[in-house]
Amino acid sequence: MKKYLIIVSLFVLMYLINYNEYNITEDSIRFRVIANSNSIEDIYMKEKVVNELSSIVFNKKSSINEAEKNIYENLETIEDKINNLFESHNYNKSFNISYGLNEIPEKIYRGKKYEKGLYKSLVIEIGNGKGDNYFCVLYPSLCLLDYEKNNSKDKYSFKIVEIIKNIF
Repeated sequence: MKKYLIIVSLFVLMYLINYNEYNITEDSIRFRVIANSNSIEDIYMKEKVVNELSSIVFNKKSSINEAEKNIYENLETIEDKINNLFESHNYNKSFNISYGLNEIPEKIYRGKKYEKGLYKSLVIEIGNGKGDNYFCVLYPSLCLLDYEKNNSKDKYSFKIVEIIKNIF
């Protein structure tokens, strides 16, 4: 009986940790890359931009000030990387980089609705910005690899859950 009580307690604890860990708070920094359109070429280039910038913007930072400093210090590098990427792929679209309060559309994540509004964010809009977007949270470091058109459920794995599953 004691074994089952410990297992149930662990599940409750994991739920509580999980609930708070994935809650996007008001003092978060969001990140969006908006494709020019939903054409194959435009979506491909949006994903290339995200991949190209991942080493710069997806660094874990211990404070919001540290995360903001990282963004400010790298705005020119971000612009250069996008220019080089577009040039190397003969992709003749303009882009706009905006860091500050930007309009973020409504987002539903893990069953919780986040209202549309002005949020601190780094937004890269490619061309007309009429395509699907990439969205994640830079601070706290919570990337959501979740495109607007993708309705699949997010999946997370915890080592303790794997151990418990192996016991049974």
